[in-house]
Amino acid sequence: MTSRRVVVTGMGAVSAAGVGANLLWQAARDGKPCIGPLDVRQPYGGRITISAQVRDFDIAARVGPQLAPFCDAFTAYALAAADEALAQAGLDPEERQGPRCAALLGTGIGGMKTVDDGLYTVYVGNKRPETLAVPKLIPSAGPAMLSMRYGATGPCFALASACSSGSQAIGLAMQMIRAGMIDRAIVGGSEACATNGTMRAWEGLRVLTPDICRPFAKNRNGMVLGEGAGMFVLEAEDAARARGAEPLAVLAGYGTNSDALDPVRPDAASGAACMAMALEDAGLAPADIDYVNAHGTATVANDATEAQGLNLAFGAHCDHLLVSSTKPVHGHALGAAGALELVVSIMALREQIAPPNLNTEIQDPNCQIRLVGPQAVKTEIRAVLSNSLAFGGINASLIVTPYPAA
Repeated sequence: MTSRRVVVTGMGAVSAAGVGANLLWQAARDGKPCIGPLDVRQPYGGRITISAQVRDFDIAARVGPQLAPFCDAFTAYALAAADEALAQAGLDPEERQGPRCAALLGTGIGGMKTVDDGLYTVYVGNKRPETLAVPKLIPSAGPAMLSMRYGATGPCFALASACSSGSQAIGLAMQMIRAGMIDRAIVGGSEACATNGTMRAWEGLRVLTPDICRPFAKNRNGMVLGEGAGMFVLEAEDAARARGAEPLAVLAGYGTNSDALDPVRPDAASGAACMAMALEDAGLAPADIDYVNAHGTATVANDATEAQGLNLAFGAHCDHLLVSSTKPVHGHALGAAGALELVVSIMALREQIAPPNLNTEIQDPNCQIRLVGPQAVKTEIRAVLSNSLAFGGINASLIVTPYPAA
């Protein structure tokens, strides 16, 4: 615990719902899936032909002609979302943020579209990749471009921890602000992985559904790959108040740990311990959480394990705890998943609405949790926990509470 509270003063999103945090929230709240036919640039022979892609996104128009040549889609998504976050935070995009501002970005893979295009050019076209392929594809391209765009000369780096990348980046930024290393962070997660090679690789793992994402359902058969970026302006409360900012929420708690057991199979006890760490960090009891935005990938192993972890972490309160996964709407955006879902979590807190858990006609008896159901629920929400449970056993949980405190 620390006396230096961290607040969210702005947020933005690019997702299959479009460009804008409100579009993402409206789709999640209203239960409107943004999943459609897969659209890739190279010839595709895969079995899985659906994805939650970002569509009709003009990189040059969004980031400008000077930065566009250096931007893979994952970087461009992060910049567009960050532009929205800074505008909401009331920060001048032309003002240099300086050494007390960090630029951190979580991404599972980085510039996969550039990688895919380059490999196709080399192996099929027998030509060299584009000149700027290397500075575009490296994961650090995202935070580097964020730092350049906003003049953030403080810490700048990428975090790559699979599906926990975005949540870990946000949690680490919070800790850096608490510790006094910085006063502000431009932080989130971004991913652009709907490519030929990526789709075939995930298909090989047999975790993609060919039809519908059904979190916690008895007949679930996999996830839908998604794309996008969620970006936030985090600030020390005193710094935000000094400039007259109006916080959206308090980033109250963060927990992270590792199963240290298996590359792909999650562990319920470790997931529960991660949630307990976030609760302790926030100074909250299990009964203080009213809604959980679950990792909920709709894969057989993940959903049952996460449900077990929730029961271990929340005990008897699990019977009263509303839970939903919003991945049937925006897909599983890998390194951006936790960031997109934190946008949804903050909006759920602000509007006092728990978004629905779609497509679960018959709940798996091995998933003994209280799902929201097919329609959003208006209810009192005092605190929200958002889970990210990644390959490699890397877990991260974030907790947000209202501002000002009730």
